[in-house]
Amino acid sequence: VVYGIFHSLLASLRFKNWLQRQLGDGVFRWYRLIYNFISMVTFLPILALLAWLPDRHLYSIPFPWVLVSGLLQLTAVVVSGIGLMQSGLISFLGLDAFLAREQQTQGSLNLKGLYAYVRHPIYTAGLVFLWLTPVMTQNLFAFNLSMSIYIFVGAWLEERKMVAQFGDVYREYQQRVPMFLPRRQVE
Repeated sequence: VVYGIFHSLLASLRFKNWLQRQLGDGVFRWYRLIYNFISMVTFLPILALLAWLPDRHLYSIPFPWVLVSGLLQLTAVVVSGIGLMQSGLISFLGLDAFLAREQQTQGSLNLKGLYAYVRHPIYTAGLVFLWLTPVMTQNLFAFNLSMSIYIFVGAWLEERKMVAQFGDVYREYQQRVPMFLPRRQVE
């Protein structure tokens, strides 16, 4: 919960706008890279708890279904990669701070590729990956549940940011394209 609140605060438009006013554009261009670093470092204690806390086995997916779950998890990883590429991997990672160009995420809205079928393909793929884990323990179940709630809350917050940034264009997109469950759009 603390991680989710902290991470969401750092990602909020209000905080980013305030920080940009305080630091200026020259320093703020490094924000996404620093944000990603902070997110990674603050996530490590959660992973440590997952490994160190006493745990109990809940279930294992039996053969041959474990092959199906593994294939679907692999598909989720590929879909996440495609989604990241389509949304601008360089900007997502914060590496555009090294380039002499403006951050892509500031003024563009991608409505093509996976984003034509679902508004949050990376989150959808993340949920598929989490819940198709072949061996489930109590700790992993608690982690998956927490991450799922975080994904849903994060998507809701992100939707608010997108409406604030893109207005009616994004509202129309919300009406046309589902949030998590992809479907082909009829024109």
